[in-house]
Amino acid sequence: MITLTELKCLADAQSSYHILKPWWDVFWYYITLIMLLVAVLAGALQLTQSRVLCCLPCKVEFDNHCAVPWDILKASVNVSSHPRMPLPLPLRIQNDLHRQQYSYIDAVCYEKQLHWFAKFFPYLVLLHTLIFAACSNFWLHYPSTSSRLEHFVAILHKCFDSPWTTRALSETVAEQSVRPRKLSKSKTLHSSSGCSAEVDSSKQSLPYPQPGLESAGIESPTSSVLDKKEGEQAKAIFEKVKRFRMHVEQKDIIYRVYLKQIIVKVILFVLIITYVPYFLTYITLEIDCSIDVQAFTGYKRYQCVYSLAEIFKVLASFYVILVILYGLTSSYSLWWMLRSSLKQYSFEALREKSNYSDIPDVQNDFAFILHLADQYDPLYSKRFSIFLSEVSENKLKQINLNNEWTVEKLKSKLVKNPQDKIELRLFMLSGLPDNVFELTEMEVLSLELIPEVKLPSAVSQLVNLRELHVYHSSLLVDHPALAFLEENLKILRLKFTEMGKIPRWVFRLKNLKELYLSGCVLPEQLTPAQLEGFQDLKNLRTLYLKSSLSRIPQVVTDLLPSLQKLSLDNEGCKLVVLNNLKKMVNLKSLELIGCDLERIPHSIFSLNNLHELDLKENNLKTVEEIISFQHLQNLSCLKLWHNNIAYIPAQIGALSNLEQLSLDHNNIENLPLQLFLCTKLHYLDLSYNHLTFIPEEIQYLSNLQYFAVTNNNIEMLPDGLFQCKKLQCLLLGKNSLMNLSPHVGELSHLTHLELIGNYLETLPPELEGCQSLKRSCLIVEENLLNTLPLPVTERLQTCLDKC
Repeated sequence: MITLTELKCLADAQSSYHILKPWWDVFWYYITLIMLLVAVLAGALQLTQSRVLCCLPCKVEFDNHCAVPWDILKASVNVSSHPRMPLPLPLRIQNDLHRQQYSYIDAVCYEKQLHWFAKFFPYLVLLHTLIFAACSNFWLHYPSTSSRLEHFVAILHKCFDSPWTTRALSETVAEQSVRPRKLSKSKTLHSSSGCSAEVDSSKQSLPYPQPGLESAGIESPTSSVLDKKEGEQAKAIFEKVKRFRMHVEQKDIIYRVYLKQIIVKVILFVLIITYVPYFLTYITLEIDCSIDVQAFTGYKRYQCVYSLAEIFKVLASFYVILVILYGLTSSYSLWWMLRSSLKQYSFEALREKSNYSDIPDVQNDFAFILHLADQYDPLYSKRFSIFLSEVSENKLKQINLNNEWTVEKLKSKLVKNPQDKIELRLFMLSGLPDNVFELTEMEVLSLELIPEVKLPSAVSQLVNLRELHVYHSSLLVDHPALAFLEENLKILRLKFTEMGKIPRWVFRLKNLKELYLSGCVLPEQLTPAQLEGFQDLKNLRTLYLKSSLSRIPQVVTDLLPSLQKLSLDNEGCKLVVLNNLKKMVNLKSLELIGCDLERIPHSIFSLNNLHELDLKENNLKTVEEIISFQHLQNLSCLKLWHNNIAYIPAQIGALSNLEQLSLDHNNIENLPLQLFLCTKLHYLDLSYNHLTFIPEEIQYLSNLQYFAVTNNNIEMLPDGLFQCKKLQCLLLGKNSLMNLSPHVGELSHLTHLELIGNYLETLPPELEGCQSLKRSCLIVEENLLNTLPLPVTERLQTCLDKC
């Protein structure tokens, strides 16, 4: 038993497909209904008639036909030619036996003499109608097409009902209605003042409702604000449209099924129109019936009347007209399918008239469905196209992003970075929230793993912004925003996962002082036009490159003469050519990291202004060239860490101006006494080597403040070490020390002491003399603290400040 609810659901399911039914499909539907009525009417007439045929015996024959009175009268003049022809007698039904005989004759003549077309005409019409109806609805129920059509209709209804569709279309209508108004206004200004007036870009953003929109039944852009739930629903529609397009656009199953069913209709039309008019002539009113029942009735020939003949002729003629209309419509639809390019759907007209110029053309089944929808109402395709546009999707993402990232939430993300600057770090967002530009106190903006970021003119509100970090993101900059960055941005960091091109807007930052490029296509691979862009960075002082190069790019040495710091991280690849370094006479700091250098390059010794040299993570085994550093009178910092250096040459004593020396993570076993002639040293790192002792001459380093020998094999400390009264940080961890000299108490400025990982059994009570040492900066095993006197322990416990 089918309930009313089930019938309603079935009707709703069928009505939902009306979008995909063009006018000829609707026309077919109504013709099919009329055909069905014809079949039902003819069948009803045939079933309700008690006597379809009415037969009378032929008592007089004339010329092998039943004679009627006027035939006999005409033949009376020649009675001699028919001597045996009897005269007609009056016919009467005298009893029930006669009635049964006539009924029998009617039935036999109906079965034997009535033409099959006249007999089965209603059923033929019904059969044809059912075939036509099945052909019209086959594609809606065929398994390979019905699921796709149902999915499309469901998505289309969601697109039509989505508030985002209304908003997107209203913005387009608003821009089209405002543009002519602005043109006419500008013409008026030009004619009245005789000069052109520049329109403020901020007045072009439609901050006021448009009166023309309400009259068109479309909301003003400012009045259609999406809440969070509506935004999420629209986002889900975008995802559904993408998946649907991916599954449907590469196939043409729907097109082929629809084409086949139309071809079947045309073939059926040809067949019907071929035989129905021919057999229509067999529906006659009078039927001559000859049956051999003379033994029962006394007559062999009968004249019958088909009572439904005239009405069946009318219905059959009307049916033929319907079939012709149906066939012509089917032929037109077939012509439409074969003549039109239905496997390609272009949104070119919409792209020209709307803000969404990126709406892509679609193909195959997707295109065919949209062509069908256009036959019903082009507005459906127009609304659907909003969810094909990446621009539209990005706008929606921006609205959702703004709803999620409020000003209060962004302010909670502001932190102080190690450089004591106010920094905002945004990680893995879909874009840049507009509320970011309300944080005027921000100094550093860091964007990481954000697919596409666009800096609008509103960035000019960040009056304190001086530093921008873009990590694994794509950044687009508007012209007004670029003008602001030109004047204010000082530090820029760009980092890409894969090799990416340096954006053109970078070369417009004339006040940029520090540029960090990681994973970028570096200058030696750029076009001449891009190379010229580097020479516009006249104020650039620091350049950091992280890539794999065979030589230092010529653009760096030739077009950046004012560069003071160059840092190159070559990621372990060998840097072969270094001669062009001689041109960088203003260089004060040079870092060649991971360049697979086996010797110190001689070109470095020409950099007279060099203050700092860092050769970290190379393949240096010997540094005999260190004697040449004496020509670099300004060299104060030398970092030879993370190499394979086995010894330090005695010539190091010639570097009298050296203040910082990093030799950690090498293979050094002994320290030359000449090292301690560098009396200006205040930073000396010898960690992670193979040292077994420290010379007593270390006492000559009277300015030493930082001394590290972590992870060596030192068994005893010289007393001269404790003569370095300025020591603040002493790192002795992971050695072989058996005891700590009581002279450690003479280091009154000591703030950091590391002793963990040795063989100490006690700590000297003289640690009480290290008044600047805090408990948190005394790195030692907990059990050794118990060996100190109680007053010393209490003093250390009360001083909980960090180092």
